[in-house]
Amino acid sequence: GWSYIFYITGIVGLIWCAVWLTVVKDKPEDDPHISTEELKYLRDNLDCGPNDSIPKHIIYPWDKFVTSLPVFSIVVAHTCMSFGFISLVVGVPLFLKDTHNYPLDSSRTGLMSFLPYLVLAVLMPVAGTLADWLRNSEVLTTTQVRKTFICSTFIIQAILILLARNLNSVNGTLVCLVLALGLSAFAWAAFSVNHLDIAPQHASVLMGFSNTFASILAFLSPSIIIYFIRDGWQYTFYIIIAVHLFAALFYWAFASGERQRWAPPAPTPESESLSLPQRSNVI
Repeated sequence: GWSYIFYITGIVGLIWCAVWLTVVKDKPEDDPHISTEELKYLRDNLDCGPNDSIPKHIIYPWDKFVTSLPVFSIVVAHTCMSFGFISLVVGVPLFLKDTHNYPLDSSRTGLMSFLPYLVLAVLMPVAGTLADWLRNSEVLTTTQVRKTFICSTFIIQAILILLARNLNSVNGTLVCLVLALGLSAFAWAAFSVNHLDIAPQHASVLMGFSNTFASILAFLSPSIIIYFIRDGWQYTFYIIIAVHLFAALFYWAFASGERQRWAPPAPTPESESLSLPQRSNVI
């Protein structure tokens, strides 16, 4: 029965919580399994000094956050991707039932909901590895990688959604929609780490900032889809396509993979010592 679904997910959540509380540490230095090389790498790349130099109170430049176009390009990409993804996950079974008389039962509905996440699980490591390879081999700059991954994903998804709308084959329609959802992996491999590109010391806050907008629209998307279904499925798909194309244009125009001036690296002891003579001369 349905009760077992809630029991299983609840138990898995409790197990995960126990493992998290046991394994996860506040700082890299607290991890007993971290190597010296990895600790040095994290400190060098995340602007972290020794323990006593880590600030206890971080000042977040919210005025810069809310006026930064690179930040809002991430917000737009994250929000539009969440809207499109949830809308399709909710709408695909209903669309197939209404337009192709596809019988819906628990097993078929479960399969259609499961397939996009299966494709995501396969493509996500591929997308992340490819993005790193393109950057490390200097085939593309960080900005070019982020823009290429996100904009191409939105455009290809829009094409697949339009194609699915006009196909007469149930299997062809399902393949197009599942593939459109699965390709979200390439967008996630870009905008989910774009915060680290532009402001690594504020990445967690920026992720929460963009995820707030994305979660709100994802929460509202089923109601929006159901509202527009009354006028026909073509309007629903056109709205999703328009949202995706808007996100692609906005991100291409304003996104960046470079560190922003309002998020400079933390001063190192070496840089501070080099600046001492200059300070003395000024005094």
